[in-house]
Amino acid sequence: MSIADTPLTHQFLIAMPELADGIFHRAVIYLFRSDEDGSAGLIINQPSELRFGDLLTDLRLPPLKPLRRPDQPVLVGGPVHPELGFVLHRDHGPWTSTMHSAANIAVTHSRDVLDAISQGHGPSEYLVSLGYAGWEPGQLEQELADNLWLTLPANETVLFDLPYEQRWESAIQQIGLDWRLLSHEVGHA
Repeated sequence: MSIADTPLTHQFLIAMPELADGIFHRAVIYLFRSDEDGSAGLIINQPSELRFGDLLTDLRLPPLKPLRRPDQPVLVGGPVHPELGFVLHRDHGPWTSTMHSAANIAVTHSRDVLDAISQGHGPSEYLVSLGYAGWEPGQLEQELADNLWLTLPANETVLFDLPYEQRWESAIQQIGLDWRLLSHEVGHA
């Protein structure tokens, strides 16, 4: 199945206000896979206390060149396998375990991409997260029908440039909505 055959891949899921508790409160999720086997994405607006430079040190991958953003937080990517690391990045490279979700966006969950970043020849832009959000076949579609999420095409400015605390409201504004007027009863945007 090609990227073009998966309409939810390379989309944002934006949590509706009804998801007021837990990990999905005001979450913006980048869907990197959605097919007949289910869907998977990374929450892109929930930083953890762990910093990327510290993660590299913990993994014994000391940077050979100064990192552009050593204080960049590692994100809470979702509740599934929070012990696994994922790198959402621009550019495609020679790394193993890479899933291409758009022409210039991929998610890699192998150590070699972290090694490349620490050596100064990794992807140009990246987010690092622990865990992911996952849905069984048909589960996400039901949650969309139940008005728990809004969807819109992913935007690289939101992914890589906006401060984390601005991503949820910015994504909703891109749809042309005022989040204060959103209700579970309104229907799909």
